[in-house]
Amino acid sequence: MSLEDLALLSRRGRMQIAAFACAIIFLSIWASAYFLKPSPPRRIVMATGLEDGLYHQHAQRYKAILGRAGIVVEERLTSGAEENLKLLRDPHSGVDIAFTQGGVATELGEVPNDSIVMLASLHYEPMWVFYRGAPLRYFNELLGRRVSNGVPGSGTRALANSIFALNEMNSGNVATAPLSNNAAIEALTKGDVDAAIVVGGAETEAVTKALREPGIGLLSFGHADAYHRRLPFIVRLSLPSGVIDPGRNLPPEDVQLIGTKAMLVGRDNLHPALVNLLMDAARDIHGKQGFFEEAGEFPSTSAVDLPVSADADRHKRFGATFLYNYLPFWLAALVERAMVIALPIAAILFPLFSYLPQFLRWRVRSRVYRWYGELALLEREITTRTGPAPIERWMADLDRIERAVAGIYTPTEFASEAYTLRQHVDFVRQAVRERRDEATQAA
Repeated sequence: MSLEDLALLSRRGRMQIAAFACAIIFLSIWASAYFLKPSPPRRIVMATGLEDGLYHQHAQRYKAILGRAGIVVEERLTSGAEENLKLLRDPHSGVDIAFTQGGVATELGEVPNDSIVMLASLHYEPMWVFYRGAPLRYFNELLGRRVSNGVPGSGTRALANSIFALNEMNSGNVATAPLSNNAAIEALTKGDVDAAIVVGGAETEAVTKALREPGIGLLSFGHADAYHRRLPFIVRLSLPSGVIDPGRNLPPEDVQLIGTKAMLVGRDNLHPALVNLLMDAARDIHGKQGFFEEAGEFPSTSAVDLPVSADADRHKRFGATFLYNYLPFWLAALVERAMVIALPIAAILFPLFSYLPQFLRWRVRSRVYRWYGELALLEREITTRTGPAPIERWMADLDRIERAVAGIYTPTEFASEAYTLRQHVDFVRQAVRERRDEATQAA
């Protein structure tokens, strides 16, 4: 609105417009605040895994990164990926985010699941099958043996069960032992079990220990392609000879593994600003080259067996907004919310203010034209009335109209219309005088 437009208003009119604008702004802010998410939480609960597991190690790094942004991460130790997913499904658990792995949701029969979303897959999680005795080529050669298949609630147990089912292996033909990764390798070393299934990265303590333990072999999956075809969440992985320890030539030959992907998952109502922060942390923690991963391959928002968070996918595609690149997290989140609130306000006010100049001109004209109408009615009465003329009433009406016109705040743009109206008042007053003179002469 220009200064000329504002000048069209009296002080009262400007106050009325200001009050109207304030009301619109207040209602817009209230509506936006009601429907928008509140500010990001300052405390979240993360379900991880066993204290000797890789998920626990990841949690320490996430704690440090989110802590710098003022967010406290409370870690909840669990048995692993399966329990984590169940905790997220429980609305009373208090868990906000968790680590899990591809295939767990499928194993639990929770696909599709709209209440839990994948923020990103983080890295590959191979299935390692360590054994004692003669070399093995196929997984089903474990029939009739004592096998550690992970503790209940763990990702190891979930993935092992999926492979067991494909090979028609069950408690009737395989003796299973519910041991954690480290306990399984210890039991294998002592000869308490014949094989130990471990699901985790190459840097997992149990894996590095088993690879260096004499007398323990590592299964190279002969049916890796078949498992990939049967279970979409299964990936084929190749472990090159000597990659673990070139000096000791570990492993001594190329090994074909199968595995899945570790995932960071959360509830579908996570605050978008928190999702952005978690994605930045995931990039810093998991974006480097690994034994199986290429640099920049992770974090990934390609779906595994859970729906992908729209906020996470948007961050992956376009990155954080410029606010988060240049402002502290909390300030960026505040400004972003303010901008979101401002959009509906602008959407409402812009069309209103675009028509406001026309409204103001109409309002000024209406003040003048109102008295034009009253003057026209009075003039018609004067010219058409027969019989005795109410001269005094006519004069009083004209004086009232003239005072009203003189009291109207009239910008220069409309001054001519006001002056013309006052001239018309004088013209009608002259007609009243003539009627008075005629009445005097007739008497």
